[in-house]
Order: sequence, then C-alpha cells, then structure tokens
Amino acid sequence: MIRVGVFGAGGRMGSTVCGAVAADPQLELVAAVDPYHSGIDLQQLGVGGSGVQVARSASALLDAGAEVVVDFTVADAARANLEWCADNGVHAVVGTTGFADADLEHFAARFDASAANCVIAPNFAIGAVLMMRFAEIAAPYFETAEVIELHHDEKVDAPSGTAMLTVARMAEASDSWGDDPTEVQVVEGARGGAGPAGIRVHSVRLRGLVAHQEVLLGTTGQSLSIRHDSYDRSSFMPGVLLAVRAVREKPGLTVGLDALLNL
Repeated sequence: MIRVGVFGAGGRMGSTVCGAVAADPQLELVAAVDPYHSGIDLQQLGVGGSGVQVARSASALLDAGAEVVVDFTVADAARANLEWCADNGVHAVVGTTGFADADLEHFAARFDASAANCVIAPNFAIGAVLMMRFAEIAAPYFETAEVIELHHDEKVDAPSGTAMLTVARMAEASDSWGDDPTEVQVVEGARGGAGPAGIRVHSVRLRGLVAHQEVLLGTTGQSLSIRHDSYDRSSFMPGVLLAVRAVREKPGLTVGLDALLNL
C-alpha cells in the first residue's frame, strides 16, 4: 500500500486525484493540502470514503507519513512544493504546467541530490501521450505543420505544456520545415506563436472545454490530422495512478509519461 498526499486538493483536478487515489485498492490517501480550502473534509468536495481533512501546510504530509505527493496547482506554488519534496525526501508526481526549461534543469539537479524522485508530465492522458508520439513519427514525412490546443477558460498559461512538448519533439524529429508565407497579418497574432523550428501554435480558451489538441501536418497533395480530446478530468487519472506507482523506482527527474509507457 502506497501512502499518498495531494497538493491543491481543493481544486478540480486535485479533488479528482483525491477521489482516484481513495478508490484505488493499492493506494491510501493519507493527506490533502490546500491553503484555500483548509479545514474542509474531503467528503464536502465529493471524495467519499477518505476521512481526510484538507490541511493548510505541507507539514501535514509528513505527519501522515505520505510517501508520494501529487501536485496539480499553479507553477509558482508547484516550484515551492517541489523544493519541499526534495528537502523532505517525498516523491512527487506533478501535472502542473507552465515550467520553463530552466525550471526543469533546476528540478533535475535538486532531485538528483535528494532521496526523493519526481515525475513531471504536461499531460497524464495516455491518449495525449500517444498523440505526441504519433506526431513525432509523422514529422519527417511532412514539410509544414501547425498545432491547435484548446482548453477550458480557467487555464492560465498558453500555449499548453502539451502543445509545447509536441512541437519540440516534432522539431527534433525533422529539421526540414517550410517557411511561413504570411507577409501581412490583418490582426496581430492571427498566425499564432512560433514554437521550435517555427512551427505555429494556436491556443483556444473556451468555457465548456476540458483539454483538446489537434496536430495538422501537410505536404504536397495531402494532409494528416492527429487529434486527442479529454472530455472529463477522469481521463487523466490512469496516467496519474501509473506515475504514483512508478515514481519510487524512477531515480531523479522523469519528464513525461513516455518512459513509464515504454514509448
């Protein structure tokens, strides 16, 4: 039985993670932390059978003997939470996005020097991981590509971590990409943002969405569309639980679910 705590337990993703952990017979939800919801019993957030009250500070994780902590917060909070995990030898599974390359380099150094390990994934939906892999495989066979990512209207960073990782992997897979032919933008930003290798990324934020991404690739006489849709936050839970079980055996920092899925 793995003893698990959750940062950001009062948020939509955090409470979903709490419910998934509480329902898993191989895991035990022992602590939940969220300064904005402290004092609330998780049952009030719809997490039945846990008997856990939301705490204000991370010290509750140590008091409860948490071995692995899941973080779905925001980038600034997650940076501090990961420092705490590295300092206290608690393994971390992180779905928070908005980290820069410098952050990942710092986390790699911190967890290399720690007794704890860390898995950071921009997307825990296994279908999304496969989408990125398929786009990487297809990239050398096309000269043009664009990525459209669509999320709910509470997401604070753009483009998404999934979109940026997708473009980075496509750019690594091929260095032969056509130039953008646009000479005049009638509306500034209409062509989206230029990612690695100049691949354009477009971000949509709409109420009612959860997480969606389409990769469009084109070459002479044909195009290929690779799309993944998460209609509910439960779509991320199999990947989260996979990482929770695996993180203790993955030394240092692991970025992405690929290594856990042998892709």
